[in-house]
Amino acid sequence: MSRGGVEFRLSASSVLKIQKGDLTRWSVDGSSDAIVNPANELMLGGGGADGAIHRAAGPELRAACYDVPEVRRGVRCPTGEARITPGFRLPASHVIHTVGPIYKTDNNPQVSLRNAYRNSLRVAKENNIQFVAFPAISCGVYGYPYEEAATVAISTVKESANDFKEVHFVLFLDEIYDVWLNKANELLQN
Repeated sequence: MSRGGVEFRLSASSVLKIQKGDLTRWSVDGSSDAIVNPANELMLGGGGADGAIHRAAGPELRAACYDVPEVRRGVRCPTGEARITPGFRLPASHVIHTVGPIYKTDNNPQVSLRNAYRNSLRVAKENNIQFVAFPAISCGVYGYPYEEAATVAISTVKESANDFKEVHFVLFLDEIYDVWLNKANELLQN
C-alpha cells in the first residue's frame, strides 16, 4: 500500500498521516506497527473493516481473539477498551482491537469514542508499537457522524503526540477522508 497521504507534525518527533486506502494492506516495518480493528465486543469478526481485517489476517486471528477471556458473557472487549493480538497474515505485526460506541444508543458516545482511541494508543505504547494506523472508528454501521468523530479522533491522537513516531488514519471512503483532512487542517495548524 502506498505510504502517501497528507502529513501533519504532532511534535518534534511525531507525525500524523491521513491517507486513503485499505487498512488491511498498511504497514511500516512489520515489527513495531499495528492496525486498529473497529471490533465488536465479542471480537470474533463482523462486517465492514472488522470483517475485512479478519479475512486478511486469516483464521489464526479469530482463534487468538477467541482466546481472549470474556469479561462477562459475550463480551471480550467492552466499548471503549482495547486488546492486542498478533497480525498473523497481515503486513502489520499487530492488531489492536477496540470497540467504538453505537452512536444512537450510547449514553455518552463522545466519551466512549475518546476512550476507544486513548485505550488503543495506551495498548500500543505498552507493547512498544511505534507506528499505529486507525480507521474511522464507529463511522460505519455504528452511525457516528463523521465531523464529530474526526474531532474526537484527531484531538485524542494529538494528546499522545510524543509516544509514537507515526500515527496514521487509513480511510477507505472519499467522504470520510475529506472530513478527516479538513478537521486535521483545522485542529493541527502549525
